[in-house]
Amino acid sequence: MSHPHPCKLALLASLVWPSLSVAITEPTSVAVAASDTVELESITVFSTRVALQEPTGTFAAPVSVLRFEPQVDVQARGFAEGQADVSIRGGTFENTGFTVGALPIYDPQTGHYSAELPVSPYMLGAPEVRVGAEQAATGFNATAGGVAYGWRPIRTGGAVSGAFGADELVRGELYTGFVAAEKVAGFSVGGDVSAAASEGDGTLTGADHDLGRVNARVQLANAVSQTDFFAGYQAKNFAWPNLYAARNKTTGLRDERERLQTKLFLVNNRTELGGDGDYVQAGAYYRGNRDHYAIPVFGFNAHHETTVRGVALEGRNTLFGSTAVLYNAGVVADELESTTLIFGPFSSRTQVYGTLQGEHTVDLGERRELVFTGGARLDDSDRDSSEVSPLASVTWRRTDGLLRRVYVSYAESTQLPTYQALNAAPGGLFGGDPALDRATAANYEVGVELGTGAWSAQAAVFYRAEDNLLDYVYDPSNPASARKATTVDLDTWGAELFVRRTWESVDLFVGYTFLDKDDNYTGDTVASFYALNYAEHRLTAGAIARLGAGFELRMDNEYRHQAENSLRRLGRDNIDTALGLFYHVPGLKGLTLSAQADNLWDTAYEEVPLVPASRHSWSFGATYVW
Repeated sequence: MSHPHPCKLALLASLVWPSLSVAITEPTSVAVAASDTVELESITVFSTRVALQEPTGTFAAPVSVLRFEPQVDVQARGFAEGQADVSIRGGTFENTGFTVGALPIYDPQTGHYSAELPVSPYMLGAPEVRVGAEQAATGFNATAGGVAYGWRPIRTGGAVSGAFGADELVRGELYTGFVAAEKVAGFSVGGDVSAAASEGDGTLTGADHDLGRVNARVQLANAVSQTDFFAGYQAKNFAWPNLYAARNKTTGLRDERERLQTKLFLVNNRTELGGDGDYVQAGAYYRGNRDHYAIPVFGFNAHHETTVRGVALEGRNTLFGSTAVLYNAGVVADELESTTLIFGPFSSRTQVYGTLQGEHTVDLGERRELVFTGGARLDDSDRDSSEVSPLASVTWRRTDGLLRRVYVSYAESTQLPTYQALNAAPGGLFGGDPALDRATAANYEVGVELGTGAWSAQAAVFYRAEDNLLDYVYDPSNPASARKATTVDLDTWGAELFVRRTWESVDLFVGYTFLDKDDNYTGDTVASFYALNYAEHRLTAGAIARLGAGFELRMDNEYRHQAENSLRRLGRDNIDTALGLFYHVPGLKGLTLSAQADNLWDTAYEEVPLVPASRHSWSFGATYVW
């Protein structure tokens, strides 16, 4: 196991101060308007679409609650907070995007690092999954879907947590926020900080981890405006057998290790312009990501460093009556330094994007209305040709009754390949192709939303036609290469459903996704690692049971039937269960004790083909909120 930095040991010691034999659920506040006053909850509320709000084996990251999110498929190598590919609607890790405020955050080297957001979930609102026309209009360089976060208002208060568990796990986290009593020029001034650390030996031999994250933020807010100044740093040192370089079913387990250091600095302002949904949001950011990836048995050491700078603007403004304009624009400039990816066509790139749409609302009476939206998106780059993509949707909606919304949409979107894919070396562990073209996708969708006070439901049916989709494939005729970047044309049909029901003592949420793809490029000679690594049927079910006497039980479940893939071992079906029992200590307001278990049935299902699964784990801990 790796040895942590002394400052990390000090942090862990201070956070696990009671040496408690009980684990922790990190608490936070529910996202509210900046002018509201609320108390931190003793159970974290990072997302209302899943039950467990934090992982068992480390501290919570933005990716943590996506694991059982009905619209998101997290394909982890080991544990999601170490390395995870995020897929939406059968897309790949390369065509899923992340947005914080107005800013699209991405890694130009490879989509494997897209989810590397060094931000505490305490500071973020609940994740919003964007698909179809919405993603095409507001996302960046991602054709399948995106995950968007807003900045949570700061309040005076905080939380401290600590835990220990299986495989020498120890973790801790501290969050505290403060809002000054006096306003400055009509704005309240607040600040919050967060620090978290985790280490453990992992559920497999050669699978240790040592993670740390620190954040600081200053916020200026009034009734209509919120400006956030953020700085974050995250260091990750973790190992996992066959992390990336497994070639085929006969390849034995090899130790592989990765060290990541991610910096993020940004400023974001959001101003509400009225009660009809008008707003403007703008920001700028700098992201730096350093990666050291090693395979000791091969003597392989790769060092990469990416830098991304970006500015963005988005908003909605009513022009007159029931007509509004929606806009989204930005510039993203990146560059790469690498010891191995040195033969590509270029090592820096600037992308420009802009979306302009008109929205017209027709009042149908009886609290019903029809909304027509249409426009276009421009994507351009100094390294590639530009592309204009049309967007259109028609929505019927009402503010009461069971049926709330029905919509139909059509949207096109585009994406440029990452530097990993543009690597000019065709062989080796990771082969590339410097001549890869811009990918394009056309999405057709029909959806409906229903709801009453106690329950709600959303359903959609979609078809996505993709040209030049980036995939990584394995060719048995070239056994020296683990995988090679290539582009393919692929059609995806899908349907998804989510239902939530709330009773006095129980919350229940169920999601289902069906996917089908026309595989016309694999077979006996070529196997797909990513584009064809998807669940034909995926069912998620979560429950929160308030048992009384201070006890609460939370459970998330996932059943999947995976598409057939010649690389896959150990079957196509899997049931994954995570369970947590929480005890809110009577007479000690703010103190919660907890016990959690992950992979309850200890299955060996490979989320990524040829990468061994994380096995059963548990933790015990405590959280104190003030």
